[in-house]
Amino acid sequence: MAVERNLSPRYLSNLLKQETVKTAVELIHRSLLVEAKNQLRMNPQNVSEIAFALGFDNLSYFSKLFKREVGLSPALYKNPFLT
Repeated sequence: MAVERNLSPRYLSNLLKQETVKTAVELIHRSLLVEAKNQLRMNPQNVSEIAFALGFDNLSYFSKLFKREVGLSPALYKNPFLT
C-alpha cells in the first residue's frame, strides 16, 4: 500500500496510527481476523489450513493472536461444541 502511494512503509504506518490509533500491522491483523472468523464458521477446512491460506506461516502465532483478540481459540470458535 505504501509503495502504491509513493510513501515509505514507516511513514504510512505513522499516518495510520495518527488517524486510527492503530499501527498498520494491527489494522492488517484486524482485517485478517475478520476473514479468519468468516472462514472458520463457513469453511470446512481445518484451522491450520485456514491460517496458512490467510498468510500465517506459524499456526501457533495465529492461534495466540486469534485468542487474544477474539477471546476464544480458533478451534473453539470453529466448533463451539468442543467444550
